[in-house]
Amino acid sequence: MTGTKPDYIPNNTSISSKTEKPALTELLRQITNVLFSIVALLILSPVIIILSILIRISGKGPVIYSQDRIGRNGKPFVIFKFRSMIYNAETGYPMLSGMNEERITRIGKFLRKYRIDEIPNFINVIKCEMAIVGPRPERKFFIDQIVERNPDFTKLLNVKPGITSWGQVKYGYATNVDEMLERLDYDLYYIKNRSLWFDIKILLYTIVTILKGKGL
Repeated sequence: MTGTKPDYIPNNTSISSKTEKPALTELLRQITNVLFSIVALLILSPVIIILSILIRISGKGPVIYSQDRIGRNGKPFVIFKFRSMIYNAETGYPMLSGMNEERITRIGKFLRKYRIDEIPNFINVIKCEMAIVGPRPERKFFIDQIVERNPDFTKLLNVKPGITSWGQVKYGYATNVDEMLERLDYDLYYIKNRSLWFDIKILLYTIVTILKGKGL
C-alpha cells in the first residue's frame, strides 16, 4: 500500500527514497547480479555437493543455516549460509562469533576461513534480496545498538546488502558492536562512492582475501 512504512526503520530514523543511480542502471545491476549468481551456483555445484556431505557428517543440524537479517529499506529477509557452528549454538540472545569459538565446527572453521560458508548467499541474490557487492546485512538486535551510537548506519539501508563489501575486505568480521561501528566507516565510504568500478575493485580484493584464507 502506498505510503506504508517499511517493516523496519531503526530507532525512529528515516530512510531517504532518493536512489543513487538511474532506474535503468539499477535494473542492469540487478540483472547482472542474478545472472552471475546463477552461473556461480552451477559452476560451484560439485563443491556444494561435497561440502553438503561434509557438513552433514560433521554433526547434528541442517546443512543450510538460515537467519533473519535486515535488508534494503529496512525490510527483513532470511539469509542462507552453510552451517559452520554446532546445532543450536545460539540458544539465548543473539551473539557474534570469533574464529576460535568452541561453537564453530572443524569444517566450519575451514568454511569461514575461505568464506565458503557464504556460497548460499547467491540464493538471496537470485531472490533479489541481496547483491554481490554491498554492506553486509546485520540483525535487528545489533542494528538497534549501532544506530543508537551512530545513526548514519541507516544510510546503508538505502542499498541492497551484499555477499562482500568494502568493510568486509578492508576491516573483516566484527566480533562485537564496537568493531561493527569501526567497520561502519568503510561501508559509509562505499555508499558515498558507490560505482561499477568500485564494485569491481571490491571483488578483486575479495578474491585475494579468499585465496589468502583471511575470511575471518
